[in-house]
Amino acid sequence: MFSGGFFMPVKPQDKYHNMKKYNLTLPGIAAFIFLISCTGNTAAVLQQQEDKSDTVKTVKKDTITIAAVGDMMLGSAYPDPSGLPPDDAINSFKAVADDLTGDIIFGNLEGCFLDKGKSAKCGNAKSNSCFAFRMPERYAGIYKQAGFNVLSVANNHVGDFGLPGRKRTAAILDSLQINYAGLTSHPFALFEKDSVKYAFCAFAPNENTVSINKIDSAKALVSKLKAQADIVIVSFHGGGEGAKFEHVPRRNEIFYKENRGNVYAFAHAVIDAGADVVLGQGPHVTRAAEVYKNKFIAYSLGNFCTYGMFSLKGPNGFAPLLQLKLNAKGDFLYAKVISVKQDRINRLTKDENHTAFRKMESLTKADFPESQLLFTEDQQIRLK
Repeated sequence: MFSGGFFMPVKPQDKYHNMKKYNLTLPGIAAFIFLISCTGNTAAVLQQQEDKSDTVKTVKKDTITIAAVGDMMLGSAYPDPSGLPPDDAINSFKAVADDLTGDIIFGNLEGCFLDKGKSAKCGNAKSNSCFAFRMPERYAGIYKQAGFNVLSVANNHVGDFGLPGRKRTAAILDSLQINYAGLTSHPFALFEKDSVKYAFCAFAPNENTVSINKIDSAKALVSKLKAQADIVIVSFHGGGEGAKFEHVPRRNEIFYKENRGNVYAFAHAVIDAGADVVLGQGPHVTRAAEVYKNKFIAYSLGNFCTYGMFSLKGPNGFAPLLQLKLNAKGDFLYAKVISVKQDRINRLTKDENHTAFRKMESLTKADFPESQLLFTEDQQIRLK
């Protein structure tokens, strides 16, 4: 369906949906007609079919797998096409293709999908210091091919090209049936997979996104979603940026005079309200992990796959790919951490030195000394 990064529109539903709903195969149709002729009561027969289907119990999954990564921006054509990778981004996820598997494959979409337009952030002149990300629309298919089915659009770059960028991004994600959330116009997503009902919502401190700084409103939204879903996934884009902001300070983080949120208070609050997992990004570096009330929190998943105007120096060039395991109640079981690294020549590759895993371990011990997490030699995170 997807070739060379292009996307296709969603196919219409099967016109025989109503027949399938009542299991009316050819033999079933004959039996159905016979019953009607015997009873003379169509409504009663339909009710009988419905009652029968209600007695079949749905088997829930015992274990839910979530693959989660941080920031992703595959290349920007703005201010000119030199910001695109030489392979047109097709091989962006090649090094981790076998690791992006699970019921949920999540990441933060750092930028918009749009084929034309200028950004007010950069004025009319071309600039080598313009941090405005406009991914070609065809790149959306690359995310789909890689398996991503849940994306956060709550960040400081989704609005780089204003309303046209936000609207076009939303339309493309809708056409690809990729769940997304975080815009004030699209604050959450509800969907079902393998008989499990999921809710997803995302927060950021930026204009036109659902605010990370309005914690009471965030709790109200999460509580509402928990009433409708088995598993609630929360994403946030918050905290200061860069190597000086590796630690979780448990207070509001001010960066460039902007309140980037108290990510510690936010994560605990949404779990109190019903969230089952909290996935953070924004600092562009790896941060600590925590388990609170049996729910997993990743405070920053760093730069996962970012091309062009991103700094990849030092800790900015390393990130974790988490493979989380939850039970049917959303409680944390364990996680596998696959460390990746980036540079401008080799781009995204696996890191055999497990730098992101070791960083997550050391920061967790420093920031959460009370933590009950154990980091094992085979790069797993488990409860002690």
